[in-house]
Amino acid sequence: MANIEKAAVEDLLRTFIDPNNGTDLVSAKSLKAITIDGTDVSVKLELGYPSKSYLDELKAAVEQHLKTLAGVGSVSVDVTVKIISHAVQQALKPQPNIKNIIAVASGKGGVGKSTTAVNLALALAAEGANVGILDADIYGPSIPTMLGLSGYPASVDNKTMTPKVAYNVQTMSIGYLVEAEQAMIWRGPMATNALQQLLRDTNWVDVDYLIIDLPPGTGDIQLTLAQQIPVSGAIIVTTPQDIALLDAQRGLRMFEKVNVPVLGLVENMSMHICSACGHEEAIFGEGGGVAMAEVNKIDFLGALPLDINIRRQADSGRPTVVADPDSRSAQIYKEIARKTAAKLALKAKDFSTRFPTIVVQNT
Repeated sequence: MANIEKAAVEDLLRTFIDPNNGTDLVSAKSLKAITIDGTDVSVKLELGYPSKSYLDELKAAVEQHLKTLAGVGSVSVDVTVKIISHAVQQALKPQPNIKNIIAVASGKGGVGKSTTAVNLALALAAEGANVGILDADIYGPSIPTMLGLSGYPASVDNKTMTPKVAYNVQTMSIGYLVEAEQAMIWRGPMATNALQQLLRDTNWVDVDYLIIDLPPGTGDIQLTLAQQIPVSGAIIVTTPQDIALLDAQRGLRMFEKVNVPVLGLVENMSMHICSACGHEEAIFGEGGGVAMAEVNKIDFLGALPLDINIRRQADSGRPTVVADPDSRSAQIYKEIARKTAAKLALKAKDFSTRFPTIVVQNT
């Protein structure tokens, strides 16, 4: 029996599309090694995104795909994950101890952006990443409530803060530093300085992804984030409602102007499911998110239902991904998390740490 050729295996893997990034395994640089022993084939794959709940499925699917090769004997597939740092805006360097910063934005309030950001962070952690979340909504911080956290963060040196941790996610928010009922009556420069301090003065520990939950709109904080904070990518959250989509479009344009890649769009409250009878109704319209993604040539990451349990769980301090991990909503959050990280993994890598810092001095 003739031996299997490496080229034939590689060509076959070019026809296997990873559903998380929409790209074949070879083009995505996921294929790391092919070993052939007569007719037996072993393949090593390395994903650039966390995917704990998907690895077994991928392994089985690739093995099945390889078995279609004529004359193949036994097939073995090994899949590992390696998360690296990706490029940020020009003239900025990645934040120490943080590989990637992902901004979660919306053009207007009330679209469920913070709920999405928290569940996205928890989903990335559930998929195997080391995750942090920074609450950048200085005027209306909601992350502490959603994660059941309160009280001042600890400090070991009276200069920097230790992030508060919930469900294996590191967190920081202005909400830990002020009383819950205190109004933050600050002008833009004070709010943007607070954001930079929260990021810079927190002792983040080996974070793969720091999710930044932005306030709604395209104001001072968004501009500071885009110009002074090293962001690897952004996600836009909207509802199918026309007015929400118009505002989401403005947010999208802002990131384009400052060269922050938009990884995709999440449509929240896409369908109301009656908790009594199960009837589905598109209260805010339908198809708007998909249409916006197509027009702007960005990825549609997923759609979430208008589900009373998502709201109840977030309000209780145990968001959906941890409160009901086997629910359909939790599975959608994990799918969105995998797609977000997989799309980022296709972006340019960060090479700044490979070059030494050059210092000119008189001798």
